[in-house]
Parts: sequence; structure tokens; C-alpha cells
Amino acid sequence: MGLGSYLASVKARDPAPRSRLEILTYPGVWALALHRVAHALYRARLFLLARMVNHLSRFLTAIDIHPGARIGRNLFIDHGFVVIGETAEIGDNVTIYQGSTLGGTNPTSGQGGKRHPTIGNDVVISLGAAILGPIRVGDGARIGANAVVTRDVPAGATMVGIPAKPVPVVVREEPAFVPYGTPCSEKFDPVTQREELLRCEIAALRARLEALERATGRTSDAA
Repeated sequence: MGLGSYLASVKARDPAPRSRLEILTYPGVWALALHRVAHALYRARLFLLARMVNHLSRFLTAIDIHPGARIGRNLFIDHGFVVIGETAEIGDNVTIYQGSTLGGTNPTSGQGGKRHPTIGNDVVISLGAAILGPIRVGDGARIGANAVVTRDVPAGATMVGIPAKPVPVVVREEPAFVPYGTPCSEKFDPVTQREELLRCEIAALRARLEALERATGRTSDAA
């Protein structure tokens, strides 16, 4: 992958820069470049040097990517304060917004291992989201702002809430990439969709309650 194609992929997801050269000032671009160096040192088992590069990158960019994390092509970290753990794996064309965390869980055995999430291709992780543990986020999924994800996410799902749950998605015509993973239109409003889902659940519970009351009433009459 060349630098030009990478900058073009960022430009396609961010309308702010006036040129590709301006993208070179982005902290996310520098964090990714320094991570490539740190990861190479990590794979060579030069762990101290890898950590030193990691700390330099965090100081310069406010983005903390553990040297052991495996990252695919065209990762775009928009703004800073992102944390990516040691055993995290990130696919191609993933977008991560500020304040997000790919965090790990403490294994009950007390030993290391796969502790961080695996992110598929074309995933959008919105601001403040936390994806925790050795779970998998499927291709094309969207993680909403401030969502906390602790279970596997199906491909193409949109997750919101704490803990995060999928919301109904209607068929719609939209660009391939939606900023922050949250369509801002009347055709699709995750909050409205969740409210509608709750209404349906309440109606179903009321129907079951009425059925139980009728059954209880018939039993009382028979007695």
C-alpha cells in the first residue's frame, strides 16, 4: 500500500482537509506510522525499544497503540485519545473516532493471551465507544457513540447503548461511508428505532399479561 492511496482513503472519509498534504499533519496518521515502527520492533522481540517508540507516539499524538496490536490497511484515527490494546486486531479500512478504546479483559488464569477485540473490515467506531475483551466485530459494523460492547457483533450491525445492543436497520440509500457511524436523517434515527423496539416489547408483555389474567380468571371460575 502506497502513501498516496492511504491519504486518498482518509480524504474519502474526512471532508475537512483541503489537500492530501494537510492530512500528513493529522495525529492519527503519525500514530499509525510510528506504530508500524514499534510493531516491527515488537515482532523482532526488541520490546523495550518498541515501548519507547510507543511512548514517543503517545506523547506526540495522544493516541496509545500497543506495539503488539495488529493493524490492517487504511486505518483512520480521527482526532486523539484513542487506546488500542496489545492483542487487538484491526482489519482494513477501519475508522476510529476520538476517545474510543479497544480494551482487554483480565484472563481468569492470570496468564496472557488473546484479551482484546478483533475488528473486521470497514468498521466504524464512533466517539467514546469501548469494545472490551476477546470478541469479534463483524465486517461493516457500526459502533455508536459511547457504546460499550462486550459481546460479538454481527457483520453490518449498528450497536448502541450500555451494554451495546443492535438496533433495527431499515433499507436505505446512503454513501458507503457515514461519519461517526450514525446516519443523521429522518430515514434512520437509532434513538427512534430503539423507542419503537421498546414499544413493541411493552405491547407483547401487555398481551401476555392479559392472557395470564384471562387464564387465571377461568381457573377461578372453574373452582
